[in-house]
Amino acid sequence: MTTLSDRPHTALMVIDVQKGVVADAHQRDAVVANIRTLVDRARAEGVPIVWVQHSDDHLEKGSEAWEYVPELARQESEPLVHKTFGDSFEDTDLEEVLAEAGVGRLVVTGAETDACVRSTIHGAFVRGYDVTLVGDAHTSQDQSAWGAPPPDKVIAHTNLYWQYETAPGRTAGVTETKDVTFGQST
Repeated sequence: MTTLSDRPHTALMVIDVQKGVVADAHQRDAVVANIRTLVDRARAEGVPIVWVQHSDDHLEKGSEAWEYVPELARQESEPLVHKTFGDSFEDTDLEEVLAEAGVGRLVVTGAETDACVRSTIHGAFVRGYDVTLVGDAHTSQDQSAWGAPPPDKVIAHTNLYWQYETAPGRTAGVTETKDVTFGQST
């Protein structure tokens, strides 16, 4: 149902599950395990997996904190998109990677919920993609010292509003890891 013509395929997107990003994240181990389950399932089903890796002044490219967590190993054949902005599409080759694979639907996982995940799901949706957020496969650190709600509330709120997101010719949805399908329905 994507508005992107000739893009019938789905891709799993893994955003910023890097050591320094998820070290103190809410339910880190459970979320990483869920993402690992989805990566294994996508590989078994021949579904493209797109890895996204952030760098900035606080997350220096090449540092240990910048590296992906050891539980998630990218295969050489799987695209890696390097980014410096929250939205994984901004100033990256993500759109070209997805176009080449004929992807019009994204199944999104990763960190952080209230930053890069949120920016990317909105960025994808306005660019014409169908976007399914995996509700138990994204996480955030506790930012309540700076006025944010606790991470469990941030995650719950994002899952709540994303399941009701609508736009002409596109679908949005939220599902749990156990219910993810890589077909076209959400």
